[in-house]
Amino acid sequence: MAARPPQGDDSSPEVIEFGIATVAARLDDANVSFPATSEDVVRAVDDTAIPYDASGNTFELADALEQVPYDQFEKRADLLNALHPIFEERRAEGSGSVVGRLRKLLPF
Repeated sequence: MAARPPQGDDSSPEVIEFGIATVAARLDDANVSFPATSEDVVRAVDDTAIPYDASGNTFELADALEQVPYDQFEKRADLLNALHPIFEERRAEGSGSVVGRLRKLLPF
């Protein structure tokens, strides 16, 4: 069963960005050129606390990069591809909590 949208509200819905989408957006704002090392990336990104789920739980970019088996990234896509499974794993771990399980049961 679906809920009716708010009447008379012409604003667009709020978008919650987390995980790799946030990393990509912060890279767009950062002054980092590739090839780059993990240290270069962390130094260039202003806010390194990256939300990994819709609840706003964060994971430090430096901690995520420590889990990547290499330190040099030839292209931006290489960096994002290396970080993607790390953020997905963190998000999946968080969904095992009581709150995460309840959230899966609710239709919104």
